Amino acid sequence: MSVQSAMNEATLSTAGPNEVLTLFGPRDQHVRKLRRLFGVDITHRAGKIRVAGEETGVGAAMRTLEKLRLLCRKKGSLSIGDIETAAAEEGAKIENGRPPTPSGEAINLQNAGRKIAPRTPGQARYVEAIRQNDLTIATGPAGCGKTYLAVATAVEALRNESIKKIVLVRPAVEAGESLGFLPGDLRAKLNPYLRPLLDALGEMVDYDQARALMEQDVIEIVPLAYMRGRTLNDAFIILDEAQNTTVAQMKMFLTRMGERSKMVVSGDATQLDLPRGVRSGLHDAVYRLSSIKGIAQIRLGAADIVRHRLVQQIVAAYEADSETSDSDGSATERSDEGLTEANSGDSETFTQSQDRPSSDSAASSSASEPITNSDSETQPSE
Repeated sequence: MSVQSAMNEATLSTAGPNEVLTLFGPRDQHVRKLRRLFGVDITHRAGKIRVAGEETGVGAAMRTLEKLRLLCRKKGSLSIGDIETAAAEEGAKIENGRPPTPSGEAINLQNAGRKIAPRTPGQARYVEAIRQNDLTIATGPAGCGKTYLAVATAVEALRNESIKKIVLVRPAVEAGESLGFLPGDLRAKLNPYLRPLLDALGEMVDYDQARALMEQDVIEIVPLAYMRGRTLNDAFIILDEAQNTTVAQMKMFLTRMGERSKMVVSGDATQLDLPRGVRSGLHDAVYRLSSIKGIAQIRLGAADIVRHRLVQQIVAAYEADSETSDSDGSATERSDEGLTEANSGDSETFTQSQDRPSSDSAASSSASEPITNSDSETQPSE
C-alpha cells in the first residue's frame, strides 16, 4: 500500500481481475456501499484500487479493503454482510442504525493479522466480563454474538497460552424434528447439533489447523452428555444453547470446572426446545448463582444483534407476538420474565447483583414458581 498524504489518496494492489470483481461486488454494489459509508471515491485501474478523499475516510476505507481482500482470498466470495462487518469494525455507522465499533480492546486471533472487535457496547461488556471472570453466563436473542465472541475469546486465550485446551459443548436437543433415524454412525448423528460451534471455529482457525488441534485433543467439541465425570484443568469451556439444559445437567456441567479454567454459558430464553414441563437449567442458574462472587451475568438485547439487518426486525416481530400472547394469558409460563425483558432492550452486566436474592432464597423462589416449557410445540433453535 502506498499513501500520498498531500492528496489524501491511497492505492491497494490486487491479485488480478477476479479479485477486483469480488471486492467490487455484483454491479459494483460493494464498492458503492463503501463509498457512501466513508465518503470517499474508489476506482480501479491497472491492477490497483485507488481511494481518494478526506484523510480519515481514506484511512478507514483502506483498512476495510485490506480486511476484505484477506477475507476474499480465504472464502472466495464476499457478501453485503461481510462489507458491513468490516466497515463497522473501522467505525462506520451502517444503514440499519447499528452503532460503530466500541473503543474496547479487540480480540486478537493472530490469524493473518485478523482481529475481531465487539460491535456494540453490550458486546464489549460481554468480552470484558469473560476476560475478568472465571464463569460468565450470557443470555440474549439470536444474532447478538453470544457464541461467536465466546469462541473468539477462547481462541485468543489458546494463542496466548493462558489455557491448554478449548472444550465446546452443546446439548443434543432436537428443535421439533426427530433426527434419530438419520443415516450414519454416532458422530454423523451428532454433527447437526455441533455444527454451529464448528462454523464459529472455522471463521477463526484455518481448517487444517483446526483439524490438527482436534486430532491432538487441544480443541474438543462434545455433546453435553459426554461431560459427566470429567474435571477440566487449564481449559476454556463454552456451553452453547444452555436454555436447553435441565437443572441437573447444568449442575453437572458447572461442576466440571477445574483449576485455572474459564467457563462461558450462553443461551436464548425465547428458544426453548425442552419437553413440556421440564425446567430450564439456564433459567435456574441465572437466579441460583446470582449472589456468588466471580460469576458475571450478561444480558444482551436486540440492540446487540449484528447479523443481517432484517434479524433485529424479525426478533422484534416475534417478541411483539409473544407479548400479545402473554396479555391473553396463553404463554405466561413460557419464559423467564427477567430474561425476556432483557432480551427486548439494552444489554446489562451483573456481577454479584445486590438487588437479587441470595442463593438459598433464589432456589426456594424458583422452586415455588418453576420456569418450564409449557408450549405443546417447540420453538425453532437459533
